[in-house]
Amino acid sequence: MGHGGNVLQELMTDHREVEEFFGRIQTMTGGGQELRDLVDEVTIELVRHSVAEEEYLYPAVREHVEGGDALADKEIADHSRVEKLLKQLEGMKPDDRQMMPLLQQLMDEVTAHVQDEEDNLFPMLRQACSAEALDDLGDKVRRAKAMAPTRPHPAAPSTPPMNKLLAPGAGLVDRARDFVTGRGRS
Repeated sequence: MGHGGNVLQELMTDHREVEEFFGRIQTMTGGGQELRDLVDEVTIELVRHSVAEEEYLYPAVREHVEGGDALADKEIADHSRVEKLLKQLEGMKPDDRQMMPLLQQLMDEVTAHVQDEEDNLFPMLRQACSAEALDDLGDKVRRAKAMAPTRPHPAAPSTPPMNKLLAPGAGLVDRARDFVTGRGRS
C-alpha cells in the first residue's frame, strides 16, 4: 500500500503491482474463488491509488504544470471509466461469461492510463516541482491510500474539496465491510 519515496516513485511502484496482478489474471488456468480474490485485490489497489491521485497528484498538476487543468481532467476521466468497470466487476461471479472480456477491457484501460502518466504527466511534474515538493506529495499520497475506500464508488466526487472530505468515511465503511467478509485477505 505505501512504498516510500517521492510521489512518482510511490505511484510507479503501485503501477508495477497492478501490472503483476494483471499478469497473474492473464496466466490463470482456472477461475472460481481464486479469480474473485484476484479481482478483489486489483480493485482494492486501483481504488486506493485513484483516490490518492485525485486528492493530491492532480491538484498538483493543475497548480504546477502548464496546461495542467486539461491534463488533470483527462486523467480523472480515465479514472471514471476504470471505476465504472470495477463497479461492474464487483457484482460479477467468477463464472460469468462477461467477466473475462470486462477484465480485458479494464486491463487495456489501466495499461493505457499508466503509460500516459509515466510517459507524459510524470516527466512534466518532475520538471515543474522541486524534489522536496515531490517528497511531500509522496507522503500525502501514502496517507491518502491508507484512508481511501477499497471499493469503487463511481458517483463519489473526484475533485477537491469534496473528495478529500468524503473519501475517509467511505474508506472506513469499506474496510469494515472487508473485515467482516474477509475480502482482500488472500
